[in-house]
Formats: sequence, C-alpha cells, structure tokens
Amino acid sequence: MARICCGPLHTFALLTSVFLILVHKDKNVSFAFSPSAEWQHSTNISYRSVQFRENLSSNVTVSADPRTHTRYVRDQCGIAVESRINCGCDRSLSRADCEARGCCYVPLPQSGLGGPPWCFYPVRYPGYKMGPLLPTEKGQRATLARSAPSYLPRDIPTLQLDLMPETLGRLHLTLKDPASPRYEVPFVTSQSRGHKDIQNPLYDVDFQPDPFGFIVRRKSNGRVLLNTTIGPLLFADQYVQLSTSMASSVISGLGEHYTPITLDLNWTSVSLWNRDMAPHRSANLYGSHPFFLVQEGDGQAHGVFLLNSNAMEVFLQPAPALTWVTVGGILDFYIFLGPSPQSVVQQYHEVIGYPMMPPYWSLGFHLCRWGYTSTNITRTVVQLMRQAKIPLDVQWNDLDYADQRRVFTFDLQRFGDLPRMVEEFHQLGMKYVLILDPGISSASPPGSYKPFDDGLKRGVFIKNSTGQILIGKVWPGPTAFPDFTNPTTQDWWTDCIRVFHSKVPVDGLWIDMNEPSNFVQGSVDGCPDSDLEKPPYTPGVIGGQLNAGTLCVSAQQYLSNHYNLHNLYGLTEAIATHRALLKVKSTRPFVLSRSSFPGLGRFSAHWTGDVRSDWEQLRFSIPGVLLFGLYGVPLVGADVCGFGGDTTEELCVRWTQLGAFYPFMRNHNDKPNAPQEPFVFSQQAQDAMRTAITLRYSLLPFLYTLFHHTHSSGSTVARPLFLEFPTDPDCQTIDRQFLWGSSLLISPVLEEGALEVTAYLPPGTWYSLHNGEAYYSKGQYILFPAPLDTINVHVREGSIIPQQVPALTTTASRRNPFTLIVALSVGNWAKGELFWDDGESLDTFEHGNYSYVLFFAEESYVVSKPVKLNGSLDGLVLGEVRVFGVRAPPTSVWANGQKVHDFSYSQDTKVLTVAGLDLPMTAMITVQWS
Repeated sequence: MARICCGPLHTFALLTSVFLILVHKDKNVSFAFSPSAEWQHSTNISYRSVQFRENLSSNVTVSADPRTHTRYVRDQCGIAVESRINCGCDRSLSRADCEARGCCYVPLPQSGLGGPPWCFYPVRYPGYKMGPLLPTEKGQRATLARSAPSYLPRDIPTLQLDLMPETLGRLHLTLKDPASPRYEVPFVTSQSRGHKDIQNPLYDVDFQPDPFGFIVRRKSNGRVLLNTTIGPLLFADQYVQLSTSMASSVISGLGEHYTPITLDLNWTSVSLWNRDMAPHRSANLYGSHPFFLVQEGDGQAHGVFLLNSNAMEVFLQPAPALTWVTVGGILDFYIFLGPSPQSVVQQYHEVIGYPMMPPYWSLGFHLCRWGYTSTNITRTVVQLMRQAKIPLDVQWNDLDYADQRRVFTFDLQRFGDLPRMVEEFHQLGMKYVLILDPGISSASPPGSYKPFDDGLKRGVFIKNSTGQILIGKVWPGPTAFPDFTNPTTQDWWTDCIRVFHSKVPVDGLWIDMNEPSNFVQGSVDGCPDSDLEKPPYTPGVIGGQLNAGTLCVSAQQYLSNHYNLHNLYGLTEAIATHRALLKVKSTRPFVLSRSSFPGLGRFSAHWTGDVRSDWEQLRFSIPGVLLFGLYGVPLVGADVCGFGGDTTEELCVRWTQLGAFYPFMRNHNDKPNAPQEPFVFSQQAQDAMRTAITLRYSLLPFLYTLFHHTHSSGSTVARPLFLEFPTDPDCQTIDRQFLWGSSLLISPVLEEGALEVTAYLPPGTWYSLHNGEAYYSKGQYILFPAPLDTINVHVREGSIIPQQVPALTTTASRRNPFTLIVALSVGNWAKGELFWDDGESLDTFEHGNYSYVLFFAEESYVVSKPVKLNGSLDGLVLGEVRVFGVRAPPTSVWANGQKVHDFSYSQDTKVLTVAGLDLPMTAMITVQWS
C-alpha cells in the first residue's frame, strides 16, 4: 500500500515495477481500512479511494507496508492537487518561507505560473478556536481566539462571530474585531431586517471549533454549499482571508470583469478594485460586485455576498473552491438559499435594494459622440436621424459642451445657445443628457469658477494625508475631487446642479470618470510612503498599486480614508446626483454611472464602458449585460457599435440589432473614430437599423412592465437562460443568447459574415416574433436564417406580449394603439400583463398611481382585463390582436360580442390576425373566434 508525505526530507522509493505501473498509469490506489470519524470530517477524500492527482515527485514516499495505512490517512499534506489552498496568496514563497509558515511544500514539475500551488495549507492548519455560541437579540454570538499569532503582520488575536438568521432563505454571518472597531461598509444594505425566530429555514449551519470553520448545508438534501474548514481563517489589520469549497463549478458573478457568464475555475483569480480601464481580459474594471451565484446542478442554486468595499482578490480553483483575500474591513457574509436561481437574485436584491423605476423615455434610443463640437452639429445629428425616420428619444453631449472642459459650464462660443437647443429637443418630444465628471477644475483664477470656489469654502473636497486638498489631473487639468460621503458635499453638489439646470434644463446626467479616474498616480504631489499606499499585500490590479490611475488611498474622506472608500466613490456620486435631480426636478431622475458597487441600481443605470468596435466585444457585451442584471443594475447596456476604434457597416448593423435588446440602448463613439450614427451608412444598413430600433419601440410596453417587476420584486429584465430554465443543463452556461423576462428569447448574430445563427431553444414551443412560425423543441439547437436585416426573436408558448405602434419618440408612441401578441401553449392557454403609468412621476407604484391590465387566453378567446386604473390609459386603445398557434382556420371573429370582418389567417404559420380594432384599454375586452 502507499503513504504519501509532503515533508522536505521524503524521497520517492520504487518498491516494485508492478506498483510503479499502477501508480503511474492509474494514479489511483484503493485502501481497505476504517478511518476515524475525526479524519473523515476533516477531509474531502473518500476513505475507500485516494486519488493521486499530482505527479509523483521527490517529496513522495511509496510504501507497501500495511502498518502505514493510518499514518498515511492522517498525513496533513495528503491533499488532492485541485483542493490545495494556497499558503502564499500574499506573495511567492520559497521552500524555507513556506515551511516557516507551517505549510506543505510539494513542487509539481508540470505546474507553471497560475497552476496549482507548491506551497499549501495542511489539513487542520492551526488557527482560531471557537468558544460557545450564546444567544443575542439577532441570533447567536461566539468569540474566536488564537493561541499563537499567525504569520501576518498586525494579526488580530480575538474575533467576534455573529450568526443572524434573517429569513427562511437568508443567513447573515459576520466576523469582526470586538476590541477595536474596524471599517464597515455604510449605506449599502436597505432591506427590512429579518429576525432570529425563523421556523424551518432552508439551511443548517455546523461549526468546527478548532481550528474554526463553518459549514452551510441545504437542509432539504444535505448538500454542502460552503465549507470553510478546508483552509484557515486569517485576520490581520490589512489582510483578511477565508477559503471555502463550492457545491459546483458553475459559478457566475464577482464582477466587473470581461468574462463569460460563468467563471473559469482553473487556477484563476479576479480582483475587485474600481478602475478606469477599457474592457479586456484579466483586468479589474469599473465596478466591484463581491457577489456570486452557484448553480448546483439539479435546478437549485445559492448565492453569497461579501459586503466589503476594500480591494479584494478572489482565487478560484477546480476543487471547486475559492479563497477571498481582502486588504481591510470585516467579513460580512450574506448567504442566499434560493432554492431557484431567480429567487437567489431576488433575495440578494432584497439586501442591496430593489432597482429604481426608470423614466419611460430612458428605454428609447440614445445617441452620443465625443466630438459633437457645437450645438449646430448636435442639432444636425437630430435632424438627420429624423429625416432617416429612425427613432431617437435622447440626444447627448460629451465633454465638448463644457468651457475649458470644466463641468457646470458651457462654452459660449460653440454652445452659446445650448439652452435654446435643449428646449427645441423638448418641443420635438425628445430628451437631453450631458456628461458630468466629478473632477472639479482647481486651476481657474479665484472668483472665476464658482463650483471650485464655493466647494473650497464649504470643505467638500477630498484631502491628502496631511489635510490639504488632494489635487489630481483629469480633463480640465488640475482637479479636486468631491467627497460624496460628506453631507455638506451632497448639498453643494445639489446647488451646483440646480444652478446649471436653471440655465440648461437637462433631463438626466451622465456621471463618468468616477472610479475615480486620475491621469497621474495618486496626486500631482505623489503619495506618502505608508502602509496604506503600500500594504503588505496588494491584489492583482492593473498598474500593480492601489493608487494607479486613481487617488492616493491614504487620502482622507468624511467617513474614512480612500483605502476603504475607493470602491464606493461611484455609488456615492450616483446617490448624490440622484438626490440632486429629485430636488431640482419634479420627475423621475435618470443617472448613468460608469463606476458601480452593490446598490447602484437603486439610483442609476450603467453602461459597460469603453468597449472596442470589434466582434469579440460585441459577443462579450451579452454576459456583461446579463451579469449586471444579477447585480441589481437592470438598466444596462454596452455602447452600440463600440466606443473605441472604427466600426464597420456590418458590425454596426449587428450591434444595433443586439443593442435593440439591451435594457439601455445608446450608440456612443469616440472622437477620433469614423462616424457611426445610423444615417451615415448605406440605405440597406439604415433599413436594417431602423427595423431593429422600431421593433424595440414596439416592445417598450412589455419592457417597461419588466422594469416594474424588477423595481417591485427584484426580478431581472435581460435574463440568462439558466434563471428561467434551471433544470436544463444545456442552459447553464449559454451567454450568446438571452431572454427578456420569461417570454422573449433573443438570438443575435455575433460573427462577421454570418447569415445564419445556431440558437438553443429550451423544451417547449417557440414562435418567431416576426411571423409566428412555430418551432417544437425537445431542448435542441436549431439553425435559423439570419440575413443582415434580421435578428431572431422567439416568443415562448403561454405568453402574451403587449406592444404599441412605434413612432420616432416614446412621447409619440405612448399615444398609439396597442397590439397583443398571443402565443398559445400546447394546451391552448396564454397569459400576460401590462404596467402603465405616466412614465415619469415619482413612486407611482408605491402611491398606487398606475394602471394594471391582465391578459389571458384559453381555447378560442383572448381577454384583456383592467384590474387597476388611474387615468394613465385614458384614450388608449387596443388596435390589433395576433394569435400564434391557432390550429384550425377560424370562420368568425367577435370583439366584445360584435362581429369583426377585418381578420386574416395564415394556413402556413397558423397565425390569426385581428386588425382594425379600436377598443378602449380601460374596459374589459374579449376577442373570440370559432
């Protein structure tokens, strides 16, 4: 038999050629013994079969002596390669360094950078010892203590564990220093708290007292969801680490990164530290979202949220397992038991807050470019869009409008009539948005730039470690940065917006560069040589230092230092901007933020930043949008046709088709690039783009209803297939297609030159939205034609989709007749709904100021039934009903008992179309056929 050891003095001993062949070829040795219960509890290796996953090395001893069985299984380093927890997450370790930490050192000849660790923790690595759990008002509490310090500097010897059952499916667990309060994330969680008297929760929690670890199981089947006993808990002043096994390798989240919908667990890591960085692989991007969702493989799912805003790196490995390492704060975990993926998302959104209800106009088409250098050029863009009869709701200006690139100003030469231009857009039924960067120019002569002068008097700017205003450099040159955690700053920001809005009545604000971005490292004066600027451990961030491309992290803010608050900067600016617009305008605010953190969706939309105009970025925009839906930011999209570099006509057409199904649709272009407004392309391309955007406008009532649900119950808008079909293994990783709600399946073309698309249809009947053709799927991929003027969209059986006749603006389309698309199921039923209000008033759902209509169909009739009316549907009519899946040609059709003559039936597609209706949406409507 065999004994595997990891000590430095062991050597490989060849006993017999037969045994060598066995180990070399099978890497599998069976044992017959009964290990102790203690050993079984502390390892994931079955006692009946030990897998030799690593190649044999000079550190492995093989022995056939049966007396060594027990010694082998108790060997603290007998850990499968994929389950090794790195003992050197903070730095690369030599053998001597590794063993000085009490860790196992076993080199793997085939391992290179990014592979399995050579230095890893042994089983039951010494750590904290847990005292008894005692009852508290919110749950239970225990004290954890170390008998000896860890290898980390400024180790914290005593911790407080709080276990707080909040709901049947949500567990809250914190680990913090009881002796010296540490930074904790403020103002993110918003839910009404649960209570400790939870009857029959979905989870069980077990603890390993020494060394401390906890295990969370799903009560219904005993599945281990988290097991932190696989590695030590480390807790020092600037280094906190915890590892856990995972129930599955199918994990989504931990954004913002340029990744597929599921993460790669093959010895990778992701860093969370907000950075102005164009999307590309292996980079920390604009936002930080320390939340992930695990698909367990049987339709069930769970999620984990670590509420921590410090710089963080999460190490992923194929066990499956992961290790959190953060440079500060506390461990504040929320664990969501689902059990469905969609309920996990809703439980998470309960904690961070349900998303805001967007104004209706914000769901229209937006157009922007850095390079519209005057009001006349901006006007011309709008005129050419209208001449091309392509819908456009919102015209934008980038920083071109600002005098010397200073926010809250406009250039009197090139944009002198900006207020009049905005009023002209309003008369066309359009809206106007412009950019607002946080950097406030500090170089203007005193008295010449009120935002800085007033901010200086009111003490609103971030200060450096010596108490002086920190000066960085952004577009206007030397800049100061508002501290949005300071209540005074929020008042000053509101005043700045109010004064500017009184001159230029903008409808929304675009807050960019708010990671915050800085063109110098830290400040124009550099940063101090301190533990904050150069912590014992720095996650793998672009630039290698926390102050790269941003502020000195030792900078001082009202609530804490920038080291703790950096990842919250964009969120705090979004909160301040949202609140300012609430006070300045009487309508629903629209804010678009680049930087993000959990909770942003309550205040702002998001776009995915400076994407390139290429096919790969088109393809990866889909998981980017879908993941932000999971993160509670449903109003999200990528720059249509790309921001950086020149697009091509084909790429721009395909991107416009996909962008028509982003929840937020904006075409945005960088200054040096070739124009990419729809009207600059050939007539064929314009026709294709017009078709896509017009289709979007026809579907806005359905999209708006989806936003109502995400605002009121935390559901999703753009939805990965696994949320809707959790038991279908084929849907687990699909991110080249997506759903709107549960009913529309979008399958875009993502490859250059493609005129067909292979799309997966989950089991059931799916109808082409374009012509009602039915596809009966057993859960299979189907090849669909996709000429340049077509994006494939399918309606799920059993759905009723409310549409409206499109127009060039939502102001006009909202007055047009409705259409119902009725997709009958195999059992001849369907249902749908419509949420409708004035599209811009505040809190209409909360105050009951809305209308709600239910639609249902059975056998040979469709009913529209208002269940709540507030006047918002007055004057609106149902003009047409299209029923998919009518098996026999109708001979007669009635609407509200009156015979209808204007109907048609397609024998090929089995579609009944009833047109020419003029029935009030405020009354019950019945359309029957026989």
